[in-house]
Amino acid sequence: MQDEEGEDNFSEWYNSIIEKTGLSDKRYPVKGLNIWPPYGWKLMRNVDEIIRKHFEEKGYNEVYFPTLIPQGQFNKEAEHIKGFSNEVYWVTKGGDDELDEKLVLRPTSETAMYPIFSLWVRSHSDLPLRIFQIVNTFRYETKQTRTFIRVREIHFIEGHTVHATFEDAEGQIADDTEIWKKIAEELAIPYVMGKRPEWDKFPGAFYSIGVDTFLPSGRSLQIATIHQYRDNFSRPYEIVYTDEEGNRQYGHQTTFGISERLIGAIVGIHGDKKGLIIPPSVAPIQVVIVPIPGEGVGEYSRSVEEELKRNGIRTEIDFRDQYTPGWKYNDWEEKGVPIRVEIGKIEVSEQTVTLALRTGGKKKVPRKEIVESVNQVIEEMHDLLKKRAEGKMKGYVREISTIDESRDLMPNSIYWCGSKECADKIEETGKSILGSYDGTGKCIICGKEGKRTIISKKY
Repeated sequence: MQDEEGEDNFSEWYNSIIEKTGLSDKRYPVKGLNIWPPYGWKLMRNVDEIIRKHFEEKGYNEVYFPTLIPQGQFNKEAEHIKGFSNEVYWVTKGGDDELDEKLVLRPTSETAMYPIFSLWVRSHSDLPLRIFQIVNTFRYETKQTRTFIRVREIHFIEGHTVHATFEDAEGQIADDTEIWKKIAEELAIPYVMGKRPEWDKFPGAFYSIGVDTFLPSGRSLQIATIHQYRDNFSRPYEIVYTDEEGNRQYGHQTTFGISERLIGAIVGIHGDKKGLIIPPSVAPIQVVIVPIPGEGVGEYSRSVEEELKRNGIRTEIDFRDQYTPGWKYNDWEEKGVPIRVEIGKIEVSEQTVTLALRTGGKKKVPRKEIVESVNQVIEEMHDLLKKRAEGKMKGYVREISTIDESRDLMPNSIYWCGSKECADKIEETGKSILGSYDGTGKCIICGKEGKRTIISKKY
């Protein structure tokens, strides 16, 4: 698709397709706050359900905390606040009255939740505490906004945990890694996961793990983060428990964040020149039936629709009589619907249906095998999308042995010793160090032993 056409072409395609297909409407009169139309919101809700399922499988419970945070509560953790001080929205009035204490629209929920955690956590029997919420967060983004990727109101999934010891919290990091693997598998999204450099960790964290994917523009997109806090937040917020010996101990905490950037990743990774290709697992419409006018076609199409819906397959029938079947084919292809069912007089007489796949190809199947055939195609399509995406990602990342080779737009695989001095020289290329991954070799700058990393221009 856009891979060989450059960043500008990808950006133009991306902005055009998300609006044409009804994933987003940017006409709301506040910059960076976009409308979720029905098609886009159904997609986001389907993604949320996958995330919700895997969080709950690992023992998380869902909660919902208020949006507003008192300034005094927000200011308790200095390093965290320093990281967000230029990004927050302040509420200073209630009606015409000046508030006694300013309120923050949550940029993230540590400072909202942790004073309450200090009330919830009293004894070792209260641990581990695992909660998550799906909410909107607000950040005053000063860079160029881009739908789903860089916005001021963010659809956000955040997990927060408290544990008795650092080791227990490390076990949670491993669990969160497994949760992410399952989510990415269901969305057919390839990624790299590594520890962020010290200067690029989340404000207040002991360390941060970043999850990144790559779009056809050549830029990397951070789509999830996992943070080990140790007791950096429990101390200022007094999250203390009594252990089995009766001693007071500070809890150890982790967080896990995922945002609507996942939608941007789905669009960019799977789409092609015709438009979107949405993985069947989250497609708002998995099957669209397009009747070709003829005797008995309407009734036959209705019976197919009813059977598919009865078997849990998200199905819609297109009876719009102002458009030709060919126009409808193009419309649904652009929207990325995985399977199109074509039904005309021939299919009615043969007791068959024609399945047209968004990934390419058609096949005719017996009417009585429609559910089995569609489920089989859904499974095969997921595997194909995953294979295609992984192939693209491998093609994006080019290994280099000298820093002078890193002058193009695409990401590079290198070795880096971990020092800030060498990092500064690496980042003179305009690319950022994403993290440390498996593999060792000679640092591309100083020649000392280093770990494999990827450098990339970021969104």
